[in-house]
Amino acid sequence: MILVTGGLGMIGAHTARALADLGQDVLVTGHRRTDVPSFLAGRVAVETLDVTDRDAFLALGDRYDLSAIVHLAGSIPGDDPVAFFRTDLAGLANALDAARTWQVRRFAVASSLGVYAGRDEPCWHEELPLPTADLPHLIVAFKKAVEPLTTHSLRGSGVEPVVLRIGTVWGPLVDPESPFFPIPSYLNAGLCGATPRPLVADEGFDCCYAPDAGRAIALLTTAPSLRYHTYNVSSGQPATNREFAEALAEIVPGVPDRLEPGGRTGPYLDISRLREETGFAPEFDVRAAVADYAAWRKTNPR
Repeated sequence: MILVTGGLGMIGAHTARALADLGQDVLVTGHRRTDVPSFLAGRVAVETLDVTDRDAFLALGDRYDLSAIVHLAGSIPGDDPVAFFRTDLAGLANALDAARTWQVRRFAVASSLGVYAGRDEPCWHEELPLPTADLPHLIVAFKKAVEPLTTHSLRGSGVEPVVLRIGTVWGPLVDPESPFFPIPSYLNAGLCGATPRPLVADEGFDCCYAPDAGRAIALLTTAPSLRYHTYNVSSGQPATNREFAEALAEIVPGVPDRLEPGGRTGPYLDISRLREETGFAPEFDVRAAVADYAAWRKTNPR
């Protein structure tokens, strides 16, 4: 059985679904979010868990035969950065402790494309040295620290670490008013009959639909063998605001055109390593993703 912490959040839930699709037994844990998405109902075991509670975390091993961990649980920073780091470090430490105690085969942990901040290349691959840079957010700072903390903690333990440098993910269960990415709020407004906020038409960015991201993580978790410890997880190509606006207009005819001229393509994640090691290829382009998301939102609030 594979444990997915944060398994009721967006990326975690789609990872759990992809693992179940691969025939794996899956245990998901949630803390602040406890609603089970319809696509997981009856397919996975669910436990409420505060990952900062070491005893409760380790007790899962008494009830389940766990062979791998995908650690995706995390918190959102408030006004106190130290409190945020303390919480998420405690969760990471307990997950690593559990991996070593249970002697799982593989431990996958969420990092971020933000660790590349400061690189000038248009396409970021795993062999690029990570620069010393003023990081844009506390979450990115933590994710950058997660990588050596994980690999050093598992060295010599027999547990294989897999660092997931996850790109910009959106889709079913995303916060419709996400402060990190403008596309969910743009689509949400259009689908709800409101006027979307303006976007720069040809601004391009890394982007991955959540079911694709979940499948990539599932493939990395279950691959018979891996050559590396670090993998980019995304679609492997940039998308533009124009593509999303055009896809939305096909679904909601007459939605106001809120595109402003200009823009350029920003950096995106190279997923050659992921493709070669697992055979992964994204199933959704922008048009298919927007159509799928619109269908989901007809009966779901997020």
